[in-house]
Amino acid sequence: MNKTYLKLSLDLDFVLIAITASLKDYVLCHKINTNLNFEFAKIDDHEVYFNTDEEPLAFSKYYFFVEEGEVEYYLVSNRNSEGFLVPEMNKVDFFMIIHQFIGKEDLNLVLTRLNKIPDIQVAAQIDVYKLKSKENLVM
Repeated sequence: MNKTYLKLSLDLDFVLIAITASLKDYVLCHKINTNLNFEFAKIDDHEVYFNTDEEPLAFSKYYFFVEEGEVEYYLVSNRNSEGFLVPEMNKVDFFMIIHQFIGKEDLNLVLTRLNKIPDIQVAAQIDVYKLKSKENLVM
């Protein structure tokens, strides 16, 4: 009997910025909105199933859409009371996920402005493909 295999690939076409800041999620969003002229708004939590027989873990999620260029920004917490969204990045507090094309110049501007916010210890771009738990970041 012939076997057919289905090979799945994840859509990892996004820019990932790791943010370390010991702030509540809503406070960080306010600071980003103020300093970068963004308009992050709270949306439904990002749910991830780590085990199929258990309830999903929920991580707070915020969304901002820029019509010009149709760029989507998500700000997702990496921590909740039960664990981490991306366990191998346990020193990171939040991830900013940017969908659609963003130029190198615009990305550098976002990173520079994020790093100028006093309460953010560091904001840096991360290579998604080097993460073991990259599937947890698919929105």
